[in-house]
Amino acid sequence: MEQLLQIKTIPLKYELKIQKAELRYKGSKSDVIVNRDKGGLDINSKPIKVNIDTYDARNSICPTTMESVRQYAAAGLQAAADSAATYTEEAALLLDAKVQNPLDQIISQRAQMPTGEFGLAFLPTTGPDLEWSAPDLNIKYEMDKLSFDIKVAKGDFEFIPGSVEFEITQMPDVEIEYIGKPLYVPPSASEMFEHTPIDVLA
Repeated sequence: MEQLLQIKTIPLKYELKIQKAELRYKGSKSDVIVNRDKGGLDINSKPIKVNIDTYDARNSICPTTMESVRQYAAAGLQAAADSAATYTEEAALLLDAKVQNPLDQIISQRAQMPTGEFGLAFLPTTGPDLEWSAPDLNIKYEMDKLSFDIKVAKGDFEFIPGSVEFEITQMPDVEIEYIGKPLYVPPSASEMFEHTPIDVLA
């Protein structure tokens, strides 16, 4: 009897990757850190300073509105005081029985020419107020500074554990292939197709 089926078995394939464990030693390292602080030259100069206050000098020539009001008020108070003194003296003359014709004496006193010393005045009557501060000069020089920092690290051991990797490269399988001749139903049809030629239409 002719063999009709061909059975093929595909086996399982896999790979193993093994990494051995290691113990590594790391040597010590020394680090030197250098820090530099820059110095410099610092010069601070303070020039002379002059303050000129001309408020009083300007007010003696052309006073401000506030100063004018203040001067007129002071002059008014002085005039009122002088008038009160004059009226008191004249009232005393009028009440004095020993004085004959007190009105003539009062009129003659009022009609008298003013007496006193007169002089020239220069403006402004006061000068400006001057204030000044002395100059100052400060020079500061600082050299560069270097600092060293040494760090020494101790040696250390590093353990690297091993590993096992399991990788399947081919899965198991079964392949079944039919290798016999075609089967026809009914079986007599196969003989008819073998002996009868096929007409090809143009």
